[in-house]
Amino acid sequence: MPNLRSLEIIDSWPVPSAAAAVVLADGRVAGVRGPAGQRFALASVTKPLAAYAVLVAVEEGATELDEPAGPPGSTVRHLLAHTSGLAFDEHRVMAEPGTRRLYSNAGFEVLGEHLTKATGMPFADYLREAVLEPLGMASTELAGSPAKDGVSTVTDLAAFAAELQAPRLLARETLDEATSVVFPGLNGVLPGYGHQKPNDWGLGFSLRDHKSPHWTGAASSPRTFGHFGQSGTFLWVDPEAGAACVALTDRPFGSWAAQAWPPFTDAVLAELGASR
Repeated sequence: MPNLRSLEIIDSWPVPSAAAAVVLADGRVAGVRGPAGQRFALASVTKPLAAYAVLVAVEEGATELDEPAGPPGSTVRHLLAHTSGLAFDEHRVMAEPGTRRLYSNAGFEVLGEHLTKATGMPFADYLREAVLEPLGMASTELAGSPAKDGVSTVTDLAAFAAELQAPRLLARETLDEATSVVFPGLNGVLPGYGHQKPNDWGLGFSLRDHKSPHWTGAASSPRTFGHFGQSGTFLWVDPEAGAACVALTDRPFGSWAAQAWPPFTDAVLAELGASR
């Protein structure tokens, strides 16, 4: 497959710098555009990486999804699914666990603390040894909160995108559970997009479902999962399309992104479909 022409759209984005890649289900990189080796702040695209490390720890027996963690009544599963009841950026309880979808950076920070105790390793070290090193993500690091302080490159995240389509570090069943609805039917706010009824979520992964508005495309299948970050970054995987896309920029998320990202995704999906 020649380099995807649709990736050239990022050249018109109103950002200082942007890079993107599309990775097929078999791991082949279908296209790259921009400085693929440049390191960008990930913001909340850090969360899927952090969640993956937690899931590896679950498979290794270091922790369990239904192990208590966070506020009373909350578990690792609640924290991953943003249903622990913790506030967005404060370690303050806003609701009973399992009753509302409260998107929470604090919840992922509690997860990091929990895993540090469970494994006896700082969370950043565990992430590196469990996920980053096995995938060859040498330019990726966590320098702070597991919710938002990751730094990476398009090249590295393309490797993660391949893993999310053909997992080697996790059992397929574990990844399928993580990218399916957990605690279905809960309402909540999708940051940057307002209230969603319901706001379905997986274990660390945002789910496309039938949400509107959304940061993916109109042509994205309901099975699409991934995450976007307030630093102007996103990663989505569309199992129906058999492809994933990574885009990193150095301009904070705003109306420019809400307007630019969906048609870009639709153009990528259209070109992928036409090439088959």
